[in-house]
This record gives sequence, C-alpha cells and structure tokens, in this order.
Amino acid sequence: MKLHFYQPKFDKQIDTYILTDEQLQFTGIPKESIEFSKAEDNHYPILVLENDQLVTFFAFHTCEGVQPYSENENAILIRTFSTDFHHQRKGYAQQALSLIPGFVAEHFAGINEIILAVNVRNKPAQALYAKCGFIDNGVRAMGRRGELIVLSYYL
Repeated sequence: MKLHFYQPKFDKQIDTYILTDEQLQFTGIPKESIEFSKAEDNHYPILVLENDQLVTFFAFHTCEGVQPYSENENAILIRTFSTDFHHQRKGYAQQALSLIPGFVAEHFAGINEIILAVNVRNKPAQALYAKCGFIDNGVRAMGRRGELIVLSYYL
C-alpha cells in the first residue's frame, strides 16, 4: 500500500471511486476535494493505492484549514477520509492511517500534530481512529453535517 499526492493521471480511478449514501452522510466526494485543491494552495488530495487500485482517499489541509479545529500552527488536518465501497471492511483504512504519520513527516516539515474531525454519529469511524492512536481531547466543533469530535495524533 502506498500514499500518493493527487495527479491528473489518477482521474480514471477517481471517476470509478464509489461512496454509498450512508458514507456520504459523513464525508465528501473525492472529485469535489480535488476541485477544491485547485483553488486552495494548502489543500492536498491523497490517494491510497493497493496493487494500483484506489482503495482509500483523503486530503490534508494546512494553515487556515486547521484553524476551526486547532490553534496549533504546526498541525495538519485530514479531510474527506473514505474507503471505496468495494474495498470496505478489508483493513485498508486502518493500513492507510498507519502510513499517514510517516508520510506527513516526510512531506510536511515541522508538523507535530495530525488532526481530524469525525461526526458524533459515526461510531465505526470513531472506533477506527481510536484504534489507530487518535486521541479525543474533548474538542468539539460544528460541521455541515452536525457535531464533530476533533481527534489528535501527536508526532
């Protein structure tokens, strides 16, 4: 499994990435994230490939993207984390999350905290993030889809 910054050569795989209505309650569509990144310098779409298949997608957001969730200027935010419907429950999300700290250390100098916000209703995601070392420090925020629990992973 390998993490890749988005490049147009991945568009065909993005086009076939499927999220269910249930998933869309809690996350965004990769295409929208990629479009947003074209106008936002501090937004980095990331594709997670297993045997050249796109299995998981998320984006990193720095600077102003982090501000609603943390005052730490050295934090990076994970946004729109999802696993393609056809690849769910195969351990890909957990594997991807385990690769993120090394990827951040390699590509984002000075970052000492990885944060993400998960909907309070998304219990399976909360359990996954806790299992992968994300900590709930009691920070809450309101998102477009309801209350969010802000989790931190310290590097």
